[in-house]
Amino acid sequence: MKAAVRRYARAGFPVQGLCPGGTAENSPTLQRWDRWPKRNSPEGTAEGCRPDSAVPSGLAETQMHDPTLKRWAILRHPSGMENGVSTALGVSVYRKPELWWRRLASENLPCASVRSPAFRRRDVGRVRACRIRMPCRLKAGLQTKCSRPEEASVLIAVLWCLVLLSLVVIGVLHTARMDLLVVKNYGDRIQAHYLAMAGVEKAKALLYQDARERSRSARNHSGALFDSADQFRDVHLGRGQFRVFHRGRPDEGGGVLFGVSDEESRLNVNNASADELGKLNDMTPDIVAAVLDWRDEDNQVSPGGAESEYYLSLQPPYHPRNGPLQTIRELLMVRGITPELLLAADRHQNGSLESSDNAATDSLRDILDLGWAGLLTVDSVINNVNAAGIDRVNVQSADEAALTGVKGISSDIAKAIVAYRRQNRLNSLADLLDVVAASNQNQADNPNQPISPGPPNQNPGSAAQGGTPPGPKVIDENLLMDIADDLTTDSGTDLSGLINLNTASLEVLACLPGITRELAQAIVSFRQSNGFFPNIAWLLKVQGFNRDIFKQVAPRVTARSETYRILSEGKVDSTGARQRIQEIVHIGLRAVTTVSYREDDL
Repeated sequence: MKAAVRRYARAGFPVQGLCPGGTAENSPTLQRWDRWPKRNSPEGTAEGCRPDSAVPSGLAETQMHDPTLKRWAILRHPSGMENGVSTALGVSVYRKPELWWRRLASENLPCASVRSPAFRRRDVGRVRACRIRMPCRLKAGLQTKCSRPEEASVLIAVLWCLVLLSLVVIGVLHTARMDLLVVKNYGDRIQAHYLAMAGVEKAKALLYQDARERSRSARNHSGALFDSADQFRDVHLGRGQFRVFHRGRPDEGGGVLFGVSDEESRLNVNNASADELGKLNDMTPDIVAAVLDWRDEDNQVSPGGAESEYYLSLQPPYHPRNGPLQTIRELLMVRGITPELLLAADRHQNGSLESSDNAATDSLRDILDLGWAGLLTVDSVINNVNAAGIDRVNVQSADEAALTGVKGISSDIAKAIVAYRRQNRLNSLADLLDVVAASNQNQADNPNQPISPGPPNQNPGSAAQGGTPPGPKVIDENLLMDIADDLTTDSGTDLSGLINLNTASLEVLACLPGITRELAQAIVSFRQSNGFFPNIAWLLKVQGFNRDIFKQVAPRVTARSETYRILSEGKVDSTGARQRIQEIVHIGLRAVTTVSYREDDL
């Protein structure tokens, strides 16, 4: 107790009367004072609260939030509490109470006096008065018993409403954005469609112009638009661009060729014979018979073929065409023909692999198997005119005056042709090589006069074989090369299914009668080194060809194309939207006709 009295005296309080009615050991004041510094003093003693002592850094939580200090701050600075935050030291007493200890030291107020019961009793009225004047709405960091729980509930509800409203707004904006993108994409696809149409129309115009120029110069083939990057590669128009392209064959160097392709370079499945179809890779005799039964006009089943009885037993049932095929994809309905055989890797029949639109050009550069669809067609047809666009003279029915109108045919040659065709049918221009001079002028002038049979042992293939008098041949190979384009053995105005010697691939040429792969390669090499064939008679210049082979192949070939395949792609630059259109057109000297149109899955 003596130590307590000494501490009480050093704190500045009078020690007289501390022990009224008893000894100092029994003084309740000293007992309370002796216990208080141990609970509240920073160092456990009253000396720790001397005005000149610094506040230790390790203050206990109970000391930092001493209610006596808080009341002292309120009494010393009541104006700061009216704003909801004590500004005695510029900070909240609840957040940085250690600063209040420093303020105690600067005010020279003994800690013990602040903590004394007398100090508390003296200022309790002022504290209550300050609490009455304090507002109920305090700023952040100062909580009072005046706050109401229902106000917090309302705030939480408002926040949830804001969250839900934000979700609704975000959803509406996202839906609107998607709708705008859909509309914009649809609009861009329409623009890409018309950009592709622009490519088709440009190709038509250039093909017609090329046909007119060739007719003026009497040329059958120029090849100018089959690989013309300056005309068809990424032509800018408006907001986008278009291109016309096709896949190059191995003999053309492969890769992408910017230009058109022709249908006469393919084998026409409506005109091909069984032997020609049988030369295709993986083609079996049963499939050949099924194709022939599909296109013939009867319902008689060929050996290995199929007719209505088979197709009506399928699910779903259908009838065979019994006529010319309309598209190449129609072959998928024929028994035994699968997509792997017909289309192979080119499932869209556009010369490219199945890939994304932005990699279409790269996929075209790949070497791939196009299947039978890359070798077959149903649309090849040309007009029966010469390179200048003049109707050809039919050697089967023309008189001598019409024959002599052809440059290179003299009167004697015309008479010999008329005399020869009385006994022999001219199946092709190659048969003109067998025409011999007339035995006498009277027989040539009188068609009704019977012709005496010739000697039995004549050269095969000559006119004497049919009873015509023998004589020297009047037409040689050089003359035939000069006149072949002006003559014909067909009376029709259109010739369907002929194969162009200047554009056909090695695989297609090898399907022709009498042509081996070696001869087909010789034809390709000849046109690459010597230029395009002026007419079919120039085949006689190809190494390995002879008259017998020429007679077999002459009715099936031509040196000109008039039916073209145009594959055009339009693209909008801003969004990359693409659209492809494929048209097959016939280019004549008087009209341009659309044979087929496709844009579904290119």
